[in-house]
Amino acid sequence: MNTSEDMDLVFQALAHRTRRDILDLLRAEPGQAVGHLASNFDVSRINIINHLRVLETAGLVISEKDGRSRRLYLNLMPIQMVYDRWTDRYSGYWSDRLASLKYGAEQATKLKGTS
Repeated sequence: MNTSEDMDLVFQALAHRTRRDILDLLRAEPGQAVGHLASNFDVSRINIINHLRVLETAGLVISEKDGRSRRLYLNLMPIQMVYDRWTDRYSGYWSDRLASLKYGAEQATKLKGTS
């Protein structure tokens, strides 16, 4: 996931509640068959397969052929890469700002205590 288009796919996939619910179910029970996963929803199996296609295109779900069925697994790497993009860049800034605020408050408390 190096391009903005890749990241767009992840955000688009996560934008739908059913797809987020699918990811939650796969996190809780990795390796579910499509039929078992679909039984958790009040929509058609075709609808779930369409959602799975979106999730697989975004790299969030990996499917593995197991005889006549497919086993599904959650892949957290695209979400981690989105997280890293902003936390790497901005967390340092905010940690420095918070540290400055903390030191300023401690200094003010010390000065107040000596007067």
